[in-house]
Amino acid sequence: MSLDFDGARLPNPYLTEDHEAWRVQLRKFIDSELMPYADQWEEDHKVPDEIFPKAADVGMFAVGYPEAYGGLTEGLDVWHGNIVYEELARLGAGGVGAALTVHGISLPTVLKLASEEVKQEVGPAVIRGEKRISLAVTEPGAGSDVAQLITTAVRDGDFYVVNGSKTFITGGMYSSWASTAVRTGGAGLGGISLLLIPLDAEGVSRTQLDRKQGWWASDTATLYFDNVRVPVGNLVGNENEGFKAIMCNFNLERMQLIVSMEASARVCLEDAVKWAQERMTFGKTLSQHQVIRHKIADMKQRINATQAYIQVCSKQLMDGTPNAGDIAMCKVQASQTLEFCAREAMQIMGGISYIRGNRVERIYREVRVNAIGGGSEEIMRDLASRQYGF
Repeated sequence: MSLDFDGARLPNPYLTEDHEAWRVQLRKFIDSELMPYADQWEEDHKVPDEIFPKAADVGMFAVGYPEAYGGLTEGLDVWHGNIVYEELARLGAGGVGAALTVHGISLPTVLKLASEEVKQEVGPAVIRGEKRISLAVTEPGAGSDVAQLITTAVRDGDFYVVNGSKTFITGGMYSSWASTAVRTGGAGLGGISLLLIPLDAEGVSRTQLDRKQGWWASDTATLYFDNVRVPVGNLVGNENEGFKAIMCNFNLERMQLIVSMEASARVCLEDAVKWAQERMTFGKTLSQHQVIRHKIADMKQRINATQAYIQVCSKQLMDGTPNAGDIAMCKVQASQTLEFCAREAMQIMGGISYIRGNRVERIYREVRVNAIGGGSEEIMRDLASRQYGF
């Protein structure tokens, strides 16, 4: 057993030769087409447009989506999807992974609840890597408390007229559509609908939020809607049932973050171990100092626990019996594991880990977006306690 990225992965009884073949295929693409350029794309604050069709060609965007829209489902399962996020985490540049998989937080809901016409328009184009789609829920005055959203969509014949704004929208600068939470009814959750808004529509404007702590290669935007006319047919799900539509993908979104966080923690472990075995201090390598060995052992302990938790939650998803409370607490477990491992890796590596251009430095800056995005640790704990009937 070793402590590199693969060696630190616990045995998973649910993985087959097909899963491992998929990992090999994906890793070959990532190592040749993404890994050499991740540093530069982070500095450029953008993944080049031509990378998206290449990622689509290898099947990265198709896993888990219906074949009618260009997806791949036959013989594929939750573990194939997990491997995508696990392998992308090896880049140590979460912004690259976030940019390439931004559709994962919105496309599943569209392909489940939108009209067939909308599904055919959006699904194939996104899965081929030709266009992108974002999720727009958060507003300047409301985030986790969805009931307080004030962006309005007023019915006018065959259109909704949308006014308001959304902020902190991942992929918002370059996406062609945004699945947008809007108020079509009264106050509270019962007045929320989910509307697919074309971002090239008249009245839509965007401002890039580029002074970020991490995820530089993933664009983040504030979207503004000024009397934007959107066809009623772009409603995703039923009117005033948007909260249910938004919630239907939350378990999957959180699992994607969880898998990515655990894998990023293993990146920190791998780089810290390699450095500790090479760096000489006081006449011996860092790895020969007991305090360093204990740090490594503590990192592995937390990684092991998180991996075991992921296996349980993923199996529940496979069986169609996901427990939202368990997934919420798994997200907390994963974000705390990532934070611990990123900190300890930096303590072991010292000054070199503080210089831009290495994986641990980037991952350390990305801890907070992972701990907040998809539901903060505080929201997750409260959700879990309510799911558990307390």
